[in-house]
Amino acid sequence: MKAVIYCRVSTEKESQYSSLERQKEELMAVAHQYSMDVVRTIEEQASGYDLDRDGIFDIMEMAKNKRFDTLLVIDDTRLGRGNAKIALLHQLLKYNIKIFTFHGEYKLQEAESMVLEIVGVVEEYQRKLHNLKIKRGMQKAIKNGYNPELNLKNRQNGGRERKELPINEIIRLRRMNLTFKEIATTLKGLGYEASKATVHRRYIEYIESNDSKARNSP
Repeated sequence: MKAVIYCRVSTEKESQYSSLERQKEELMAVAHQYSMDVVRTIEEQASGYDLDRDGIFDIMEMAKNKRFDTLLVIDDTRLGRGNAKIALLHQLLKYNIKIFTFHGEYKLQEAESMVLEIVGVVEEYQRKLHNLKIKRGMQKAIKNGYNPELNLKNRQNGGRERKELPINEIIRLRRMNLTFKEIATTLKGLGYEASKATVHRRYIEYIESNDSKARNSP
C-alpha cells in the first residue's frame, strides 16, 4: 500500500509544533505496522472547518492521479470537522482512498454513511441534469448553423494550449509559505494569468517529477 501521512493542528502556537512531530512519529509507526510505503508526509496548521488548505489540495491532486491508496491521520478530526469533514470523506471515497487512524482502518459512522449516500444521489442527478443542458444547448446551436469543427483551437496540438508559467517563481513563493491562491495573485501582478488550481497542479507536477528523478537516480 502507498500511503500519505497527514498531520494537522488548528493553531500556529509554537507549542503545537511538538504535536505535529508526535503525530508524524505515531503515524510512521502505523505505516510500518501495516507494511505501507509512505510516499509523502504533509503537515499543516489550519482549522478543520476550513476546506481551503494547501495540504488537502495536495492530497486530492495525488488521489486523482492515483499516487497513493491510503491516507494516515491520527484520528478523523485531523482530516476535518463538520461539513468540511463530510466533503473530504466524499471525495476520498470517490477516489477509493482508504483511511487509517492510529487505531486502525477508519469506518464511517452511521450518520456519515447516510449523509454521503444522499450526497451521492444528489450529485448523480446534478450530473445528469448538467449533461442534458449541454446536449440541448449543442443541439440548438447546430440547428442554428453552428459547426463545432470550425471552433476547435489547437487541434494539431491535441487540445487547449498549455499556459506558460514561471515554475521557479512558483516554487520560490511556495517555500515562502504563500498559499496557492496568493501565488496565483502574485503571478497575475507579474503578467501571468492562472487560477489557483492551475498553480497547484504545476507545483504538484514539479514535486512529483523531482521525486521520480530522486528515486531513479543511482
